[in-house]
Amino acid sequence: MGYEKRYDGRKFDELRPMSARIGVVPNSSGSAIFQMGKTVAIAAVYAPKLLFPQFLQDDEKGVLRCEYNLMSFSGSGERVRPGPSRRSKEISMVTEKALLPVLNLKEYSNCAVDVYIELIQTDAGTRCAGICAASLALADAGIPMNDLISAVAIGRIENKIALDVTKKEEDYENGMADIAIAYSLRLNKITLLQSDGDLGRDELQDAIKLAKIGCEKIRDVQIKALKAKFEVIKDE
Repeated sequence: MGYEKRYDGRKFDELRPMSARIGVVPNSSGSAIFQMGKTVAIAAVYAPKLLFPQFLQDDEKGVLRCEYNLMSFSGSGERVRPGPSRRSKEISMVTEKALLPVLNLKEYSNCAVDVYIELIQTDAGTRCAGICAASLALADAGIPMNDLISAVAIGRIENKIALDVTKKEEDYENGMADIAIAYSLRLNKITLLQSDGDLGRDELQDAIKLAKIGCEKIRDVQIKALKAKFEVIKDE
């Protein structure tokens, strides 16, 4: 029969409710909170800091370091084991790769730009929410950027391509593939594409098209959050 109706009643091309706000972590260089449905990510930037050990320093540009972490109470199911894991290290690395194409770190030579991402509540799409929050936090910190990076998770559930999947959809037993995509609208460039599951060429192309549409809407939410802060400063 196939997967004809989403569990939460959304259309297959519909995002979950979103919200974003910047300047949420005191004493950081920049910070942001980004929420997609029940998934909530907080990112804080601390930069620039002289990079040690010295052999890691780059004379030509700064180094971006991201650290992704699930809070122990964040999971919708079992308690998350605290501390670094193989998965968190992998997501930290791909987050760096997703953000780097829009960053200009030349003025931060021999220094590190550190981004800490904490997931305080999760319902799938955690790496995507983390990337969205981190991109906003970097902009809030004044790090030179060519664009914001937006990200969303796409699911192929049996015969349907679904935008912004939930944990219940991720756990669908028959014919599920999960694709995380990060995108720069200004550069028209995909900066992250990770797939878990089997996809045909046409299915992947449909997933990318849907992800770009979703990322454009996410970017609008990100820009609105940035404008809200600067409008407040202007009024003051």
